[in-house]
Amino acid sequence: MEYRKFLVLLSILFIVVSCSPKVVEKVAPEEKKVEKKVVDEGPRPTPCKMFKDLEDAEDVKGMFFIFHNFLKTNEYANALEYWSEAVRRAPGANGRMKYHFDDGVKIFRHFYDIEKDPLKRKSWLDSIDWVYNKRVECFGEDAYVLGRKAFDYYYYFNKDVSQDTIFTMFAKAVDAKKEKTDYFVINPFSKMIYDRFVVAKLDTIDAKRYANYLVDAIEYGSAHCKGTECQAWDMIKDYAPKLLDNFEAIKGFYPSDYYVKKYLKILNNSAESCDTINLVHRKLMWGGADLSGAEYDKLKKLKSGKCYVAPPEPGPLRKAFNLYNEGKYKEAIKYFEIFVNSTDNNAKKAKYLYMIAKIYYRDLKNFTLSRKYALKSTKFKSGWGEPFLLIGKLYASSGPICGPGRGWDSQIVTWPAIDKFKYAKKIDPSVSREANKLIRSYQRFMPSMEDIFQRTLKVGDKFNVGCWIKESTTIRAAKK
Repeated sequence: MEYRKFLVLLSILFIVVSCSPKVVEKVAPEEKKVEKKVVDEGPRPTPCKMFKDLEDAEDVKGMFFIFHNFLKTNEYANALEYWSEAVRRAPGANGRMKYHFDDGVKIFRHFYDIEKDPLKRKSWLDSIDWVYNKRVECFGEDAYVLGRKAFDYYYYFNKDVSQDTIFTMFAKAVDAKKEKTDYFVINPFSKMIYDRFVVAKLDTIDAKRYANYLVDAIEYGSAHCKGTECQAWDMIKDYAPKLLDNFEAIKGFYPSDYYVKKYLKILNNSAESCDTINLVHRKLMWGGADLSGAEYDKLKKLKSGKCYVAPPEPGPLRKAFNLYNEGKYKEAIKYFEIFVNSTDNNAKKAKYLYMIAKIYYRDLKNFTLSRKYALKSTKFKSGWGEPFLLIGKLYASSGPICGPGRGWDSQIVTWPAIDKFKYAKKIDPSVSREANKLIRSYQRFMPSMEDIFQRTLKVGDKFNVGCWIKESTTIRAAKK
């Protein structure tokens, strides 16, 4: 039988065997299934051979049906046999449906996952690469397919594909699609941008270009999505923007209209809070927004009226506040430290060291230095819970940095965070209400009992959380 001969040849390429990051939250690509209906009219939709080109078209259609059903019952060897012959005979199918390429990746991924021999595993990876190349040959969509391929390599095949290779694939896909970048690219690529920038493997120019593309893509995709794809964009908005926010610490990284869109919206949603009003003003100043327009009148009136605070006496403290209100954070820190070193008042030392800690947290996104100054502030004021609440928030906010935003690596940061919230209320009853609110909020995001059990761990045991946190804590399961 002809397809048997083909299978022998195919086995040389694929080498049949048997199923198999810190990764980013997976927002998996959803291939739209097109109704399996043969259309023989109109211009040719693909250069690849189609059903209509075959004398035994019905037999080949049957092969498509059979391998798809074998996949539903996880009979991968049988699925491979029929898939190989079907795709050899009619890779273009009816000219519209493309699900057979996704099925091919699924089949080869199964054999890749269960293969222990690195060379044979590489052969299965070559087969997956062939599937993606064949899809492009038949249906184009180069950038879309490259993004799909990078997504799979990032999550499933990263032990055999270098991070540099994966990053390059993502980068090419994003360069091609810009604000129309596909949703499944956003989370993993934003994580790769951040991680590579932190270790100086990506310079500011490239980080700025790609981060701005992703910010635009999130806005565009959320506004133009349809159906279930909108749910994916909702998941993305819960992760990638929080990670990309860290680049706000670099002056000029985002254009001024980025700050205008983001922070004036916050102001309109919470105009009663002076903390919010001052935050918005500082961010717009930091971002280089021109505050002379009429749309900023509300902000200026609120700040100069309701939220007016008399400036301190002339000296380093006044200079520090003036710089801070202008969004000149690093310069402000310098003068706050000058004041702290010049005063003998321990209460003021504590207050302004804590102020520096908050600047590093909210504005400069340097969690390590924020913790350092928060702890330093407690040396000058005993029984003070606020700095420990701040450290807990630092830990709880580290999910996107230390892991994928969801899942194990991101969830375990809640353990040391809750430790700090509990300690804060223990030493300072005045913060108990906020501490309890934070504990209730983050208890939901702790790992599940199943995740703990799968890692052969036990609730109540000690556990060392890594990343930048590096603290010993206690294993706990999420409360349902």
